[in-house]
Amino acid sequence: MDVQETPLPGIGIRREIVLGNGRRVGLVIQRDGQTELIISKVDDPDACLASIPLSIEEAATLGSLLGGPQLVAQLAEEHSNLPGVSTRQFLVTDGTPFAGRPLGDTRMRTRTGASVVAMLREGQVLPSPSPNDVIEPGDLLVVVGTPDGLDAAAAILHGS
Repeated sequence: MDVQETPLPGIGIRREIVLGNGRRVGLVIQRDGQTELIISKVDDPDACLASIPLSIEEAATLGSLLGGPQLVAQLAEEHSNLPGVSTRQFLVTDGTPFAGRPLGDTRMRTRTGASVVAMLREGQVLPSPSPNDVIEPGDLLVVVGTPDGLDAAAAILHGS
C-alpha cells in the first residue's frame, strides 16, 4: 500500500493512505510537531470528515496498536508450520505490575516458557528486547509460546 505525502507549505506535511472504499486516512504532521489524525469523506476525498489532534504519546500508542497486529500476523505466519506455537500481543497499561521495570523482572521465560520477541513503543519496534529493557505504559509486547505459556504470561503481566 502506498503512502501519499503532500507538502503543506507553512504547515507541515500530510501523509495518508487510500482505503479500499476510496476514503483517505492519514496524519498531518505540523512543523511544530503537532499531529492530527485525519479522515476524509467518502464522496469527497479532499474534504475532511474528522480531524483529531493527538499528543505525541497518543500518536505513538496509536502507531503501536496499528503496527502490532501486522507484526503478530507476520510472526504467526512464520510459526504456522510449528504446531503448538502461538503469538500474542499484550498492551502495557499504567496498572500493569511491571510497568516501569526491566523485562527481566517478569522472569517470563523462566516461569512460562513464553518469550517476549518484540516491544512496540511509540511506533518503533524493538526486536529481541533484553532483560534490561524497561517496560513502559503504552508498550505493546509481542510474545511467542504455547497457548498455556501465553495464558501464564498474561497472568504475570496483568498481576493475576
